[in-house]
Amino acid sequence: MNANQTHCLQLLRDTDPDRYLSVLYAPEGKRGALAALYAFNVEIARIRDLIHDPLPGEVRLQWWRDLINGTEHGEAVGNPVAAALLEAIKAHNLPRAAFDNYCEARIFDLYDDPMPSRNDLEGYCGETASALIQLASLVLDAEKAPAHADMAGHAGVAQAITGLLRLLPLHRRRGQVYIPADILAAVGCSAETVLEGADKDAVKRAIDAMTALAEDHLGKYEAGAKSLPAALRPAYLPVSLTRTYLKGIRASGAAAADETAVISPLKRQWVMLRASMR
Repeated sequence: MNANQTHCLQLLRDTDPDRYLSVLYAPEGKRGALAALYAFNVEIARIRDLIHDPLPGEVRLQWWRDLINGTEHGEAVGNPVAAALLEAIKAHNLPRAAFDNYCEARIFDLYDDPMPSRNDLEGYCGETASALIQLASLVLDAEKAPAHADMAGHAGVAQAITGLLRLLPLHRRRGQVYIPADILAAVGCSAETVLEGADKDAVKRAIDAMTALAEDHLGKYEAGAKSLPAALRPAYLPVSLTRTYLKGIRASGAAAADETAVISPLKRQWVMLRASMR
């Protein structure tokens, strides 16, 4: 790994231990590119917390989009994540349109608008988490990756919905609700009810509905996971933790709106080790 890639791996260790650990299971020659890809995800995900107003956040997102599409603004050399990402894109011929779509989807994070529907949520998850799995798969084996795009889709949606449930306490503090309006209506809840948190039964119903949706996609991924080539397995290793997280969220009930579901480092390593050996 070069210095920029090492920086990316360190960033992951501090901010995204699930993906950090998965990188260590990848072939040594692929780790730098994977670390850059996941570090880019970290940088985009934290824009909302670093830049509290939507417009400057959109400007920052546009900077990344311009950079990836070849319009540099003089900062790439001093930004190790940007430099490592550009290197990974070039080395593995990664589709720049996927990054552009990813950034477009992430604009939603900057605002407090409601998630309109389940289809919108699945689209958001597909352009973000599923896209990351597909891009990581292209890094690992560009020939085998395209045949498993559907599997990446289900895996990413399950992973992303679970991540949104884990971030529910943070989102409530921000005034954000990612649970789609049609799901809320179906269980007799509302965005306002989720934010207020007083009606615990309604909040639990909303969390249970989201958990069921994640489990549905996870089941579809797991049904075909045995056919996944060994070369692509590291891209999917973070998804192996999803069912464990979901069990914790289900057990917490309405408390999941106030407490983030976590996995101990030892449990994380054990689950991922088992997944890597299947």
